[in-house]
Amino acid sequence: MEYRQLGRSGLKISTITMGTMTFGGAGWAQKTGALEVSEARRLVDLCIDKGVNLLDTADAYSDGRSEEIVGEILRGKQKDGVLIATKARYPMGNGVNNAGNSRYHLIEACEASLRRLKTDVIDLYQLHHWDGHTPLEETMEALDTLIRQGKVRYVGCSNFSGWHIVKALGVSERNMRQRFVCQQIHYSLESRDAEHELLPVAVDQGLGVLVWSPLAGGLLSGKHRRNQAAPEDSRQFAGWTEPPIRDENRLWNIVETLVSIAESKGVSPAQVALSWLIGRRAVTSIVIGGRTEAQFQDNLGAAELRLSSDERQLLDNISKSPLPYPYWHQRNAASDRLSEADIEALAGHEKS
Repeated sequence: MEYRQLGRSGLKISTITMGTMTFGGAGWAQKTGALEVSEARRLVDLCIDKGVNLLDTADAYSDGRSEEIVGEILRGKQKDGVLIATKARYPMGNGVNNAGNSRYHLIEACEASLRRLKTDVIDLYQLHHWDGHTPLEETMEALDTLIRQGKVRYVGCSNFSGWHIVKALGVSERNMRQRFVCQQIHYSLESRDAEHELLPVAVDQGLGVLVWSPLAGGLLSGKHRRNQAAPEDSRQFAGWTEPPIRDENRLWNIVETLVSIAESKGVSPAQVALSWLIGRRAVTSIVIGGRTEAQFQDNLGAAELRLSSDERQLLDNISKSPLPYPYWHQRNAASDRLSEADIEALAGHEKS
């Protein structure tokens, strides 16, 4: 297992993070899984044995039950270097202030997460989503307070746009608050939208990148094929709608390319898709989830898989989407003065 520095922090995390959305099985998360302590413990131990040092959860996963299960399993294991990441933003009650990124909600939510996780400190506390109703000055001050109180070690964001992130970082710098060390985003061969704004922001601002749903909700696992119904054990069969499929023909072309490369290397299509992501310059770690030991065993194998430059190029080409404005214009008219972040935004679309 390789370990990478998380943004500008001194914290090192494994290139594979264990996701725990499948723990608990309550509310909307039922569609992803319903693992309880005994089953989840076996999977956690497997990941730790393979070198994974970060578990990612959220208070909204199964209405807090995922955090409770993680807390039960990890009690005492944090001393061995196992890190806990969780998130807050979504409703955790019926009250008008039981959601969002307000100081009121974030501090209340953090203290509730600490109780469920049975720990004194959360290693990485992430804003689960944007809140356009709360001033960023209030949000960043609340996160800074949690760090200074010793309840949180590092903070990050998830599902923010590029301008949201830069605005938050500006507020932190201006008011001398702790800044985000990372962002958690959706990114995969099927959905490369993050390359236009979010990855360049990460390169320019020194942010780590954690990737959620790196197999596009299982679409890139190899179980899904052209002109075939979704398998009964898949999220799509259960009605899961993320990520949206905008070009079905493109998706199946990607899957067929993954299958071809996988067969030539004697590995699974999922491992090829995950290895492609781990090899992207701005990516720090990919978050893998699952319901069975076989799924985790297979996905963990991606940590050791190396794709050739030709294989990577083939995947790049088959999954590439058109370059949006203003990037195509910058490539055509401003290529003489590009920064490292600009180059990241234009990667694979260079002027011929």
